[in-house]
Amino acid sequence: MDLTGARWRKSSFSGSNGASDGCIEVAFLTGGQVALRDSKDLALTPHVYDTAEWHRFVAGVRAGDF
Repeated sequence: MDLTGARWRKSSFSGSNGASDGCIEVAFLTGGQVALRDSKDLALTPHVYDTAEWHRFVAGVRAGDF
């Protein structure tokens, strides 16, 4: 998948004090897909989820499942 031009946003839970851990970015793509990447290693392939998967993931986070 070509993610050139994706608008990446850093998670508000990622360290803002220069810490090297927990740096996750998200991009909301056309067609409702969502991409997640590790901003510390941009060579890694981002994970791409469809709308239903994303909503289940967010619900799990809010419920404390992770």
